[in-house]
Amino acid sequence: MKRPNLVLVLTDDHAAHAISAYGGELMPTPQLDRIAAEGLRFDAAFCTNALCAPSRASILTGTYGHVNGVRTLSTPIDARQPTFPALLRSVGYQTWLVGKWHLGHGGVHDPHGFDSWEILEDQGEYWNPELLGPGGRRTVSGYTTTVLTDLALDHIARRDPDRPFCLLLWHKAPHRSWDPDVAHLGLFDGVDLPEPPTLFDDYAGRGRGAREARMRVGRDLNERDLKAPWPRGLPGDERTRWAYQSYLKDYLRCVASIDDNTGRLLDALDEHGLAADTVVAYSSDQGFFLGDHGWYDKRFMYEESLRMPLMVRYPREVAPGTSTAAMALNVDFAPTFLDLAGVPAHPRMQGRSLGPLLRGERPDDWRTSMYYRYWEHLDGSHHVPAHVGVRTATHKLIHYPGDGLGVPGASSVRTEPEWELFDLVRDPAELTSRHDDPAYAGVRRDLTAELERLRREVGDEPWAPSRQDV
Repeated sequence: MKRPNLVLVLTDDHAAHAISAYGGELMPTPQLDRIAAEGLRFDAAFCTNALCAPSRASILTGTYGHVNGVRTLSTPIDARQPTFPALLRSVGYQTWLVGKWHLGHGGVHDPHGFDSWEILEDQGEYWNPELLGPGGRRTVSGYTTTVLTDLALDHIARRDPDRPFCLLLWHKAPHRSWDPDVAHLGLFDGVDLPEPPTLFDDYAGRGRGAREARMRVGRDLNERDLKAPWPRGLPGDERTRWAYQSYLKDYLRCVASIDDNTGRLLDALDEHGLAADTVVAYSSDQGFFLGDHGWYDKRFMYEESLRMPLMVRYPREVAPGTSTAAMALNVDFAPTFLDLAGVPAHPRMQGRSLGPLLRGERPDDWRTSMYYRYWEHLDGSHHVPAHVGVRTATHKLIHYPGDGLGVPGASSVRTEPEWELFDLVRDPAELTSRHDDPAYAGVRRDLTAELERLRREVGDEPWAPSRQDV
């Protein structure tokens, strides 16, 4: 069978609820919606660590952070380890990477397994990006989202037509600092965006981590993020409302450019006659708080941060306009692309191919729970504690061990261990922990056992200096 071309468009911090195909009401995203309308939308796709570098490492390697070595932002990847692009290249694929890498640079940290790569240094800039490649660095004039798309389209135009290709188009946007393209500067002028129901969350039903995190829209954004000085004399709620409208409009303006450029990519595949034989996947390395719980950023295992958008179009195998509630993880991406190409997954890979789900099948033994671990502990900027957790279709258990467990770069501050348990059916906004509720004693016991089972299954080291009484 002819091997398909593979395209992964990966954004940074693009929340699923900022895509209209997911029912998001903040703005229309017609080009992204094309992928869902012509393919499969995953409604339960999750990351295993809601932080840029660790999630990207898991996507490339199909492994959890304790296996690939990228636990935090300060632990770069050894890019020589098995990845799906390198395995595809070994069977004749043309492999190209353009955009955000954010996994270290120089020596073993440079991208490996690509015929061509040009990456942004660290986070990169929104304008006139400096690109690093095997031949050195160069600066390209223009808006970064468009520049990266131009490079991707050039690879497609200059491809060897007799060999399949794998293209990773990895955008910086819509990561902070949310600098829009000129074409979208006026978008939302004179419009008030709807506020999330939890914008003024008081964190009363959760632990210390939620109360003390430094991600509050009305307090912790800086003037660079807001593109203006903080107004003087505004009362607390009005200050939060002003900051929410300011930051989120720029965030969505950056999304608008992603949407436009994704349309350019889809159009190019049509023009080259490649659409029928090309897998197009769109995702983000994690979700993002869009004022939810009064926050921006991610990191926590709460839903808006944990959830990834994932839409896949492949006319040969995927029925258009379909969706699935089956649980998908970022560690599944690598074995999925390999499976679609007819290449065996590396034995080290811990994820599972999503191929059956793409074909409309759901195996009887498909996962019903997932394991999460956020390794950074009380970093200076966001002050989110290290935590682990398990999510099922109906419940979520989160444990904050209380320290960084010796992770490089983690704070040495020690706090009391805490637990949270949420009923996702009765409390989808995760406002009230039921961990100490006697009515949930059985659920707590089962989830605690499942968390330990998953830890052992993925081979993670023990994380809890103390255990709860179950």
